[in-house]
Amino acid sequence: MDLNRSAEAAGAGAALGAGAVPPVAELVGLSMAWGDRLVLDQVDLTLHPGERLAVVGPSGAGKSTILRILAGLQLPSSGELRIHGVPQTYLRLDQRQPPDVRLVFQNPALLASLTVCENVGFLLYRHGQLRDREVRERVSRCLEAVGLYGVEDLLPGELSGGMQKRVSFARALIEDPSQPAGQVPLLLFDEPTAGLDPVACTRIEDLIVRTGDVAGGSSVVVSHVMSTILRSAQRVALLYDGRLQWLGSVSHFEHTDNPYVAQFRSGSLSGPMQPAEL
Repeated sequence: MDLNRSAEAAGAGAALGAGAVPPVAELVGLSMAWGDRLVLDQVDLTLHPGERLAVVGPSGAGKSTILRILAGLQLPSSGELRIHGVPQTYLRLDQRQPPDVRLVFQNPALLASLTVCENVGFLLYRHGQLRDREVRERVSRCLEAVGLYGVEDLLPGELSGGMQKRVSFARALIEDPSQPAGQVPLLLFDEPTAGLDPVACTRIEDLIVRTGDVAGGSSVVVSHVMSTILRSAQRVALLYDGRLQWLGSVSHFEHTDNPYVAQFRSGSLSGPMQPAEL
């Protein structure tokens, strides 16, 4: 592991006022196994309030597994996950008061039979604590934040692919009134720019940063796209073989000679990261 990892982590914690409030998310000795296959092996990782973290690495490194565990969609085999300082021991659907975690999928994942307003305001309609007019006003503000106007009553099928993507970001902006006041949401982005052209990538990368700023949340972005890593994150964690091989700032990520990072940056076939034998 890079010798600067501890210094980077300590520096990030000091800069973000670690200790004043609990971290948004903490993975402590976290492991995940599927039968005899160890997908995550003793991973320690902390996400601070307001921080943007990119989790990178080759396919099969365990990145999506970390997202699913953070989202409460699966439980680790061992170790601990804490969200806002609270240990997470149940799946999200089994929790009476699940933490405010919002997952933005690679595809928009909109409900085709619901209008844009109903998709974006789904949480608010579900809790039923607000009047329809207030829900609609909140939805409109979120849509405007991602550059969409007057689409509230349209169905997803009436929108372009890019507009549907922005609707999914607007959905992540909605404030959940059931959550404790002052508790920042955890935003999870799963390969948000995969398969997009460079201009579309830039638009989505700007949205990732804007979504975090508007929602006042912390974000974890899983991506293979270098521009997305550099533009949308403040720190980078590189996974390989289920282990955290490097952790540091984006600027350090661009220049470190750590062999894992150097191979990932260059896309070289030579280096410590090799495909599993068939």
